[in-house]
Amino acid sequence: MIALTIILDALIILVMLLSAFLWFLASRSRLRRISRHEVLDYADINRIVTAVNRAQILNSRAAFMTALAALLAAFRVMIDLWAMK
Repeated sequence: MIALTIILDALIILVMLLSAFLWFLASRSRLRRISRHEVLDYADINRIVTAVNRAQILNSRAAFMTALAALLAAFRVMIDLWAMK
C-alpha cells in the first residue's frame, strides 16, 4: 500500500509539471496585432488560423493533463481514506 501511494505521488507531481509546461508553451504563442488599414491576404489568414489552432491544441493537452492530475490526486485521497478504516 505504501509503494502504491509513493508511485501515485510521483505520478501526480510528474503530471502536474507536464501540465504546467504545456500551459507555458500555450501561453508563449502570440499573435501580432493587425491594423484596420492593413490588407490581409490568404497567407496572413492562414498564419493566424494556424497559430490559433496550435494554441488550442496545446491548451487542450494541458487541460487533459490537469484533469489527469486531479484524478490521480482523488485516487490518492481515496486510498488514504480506505487505509484509515
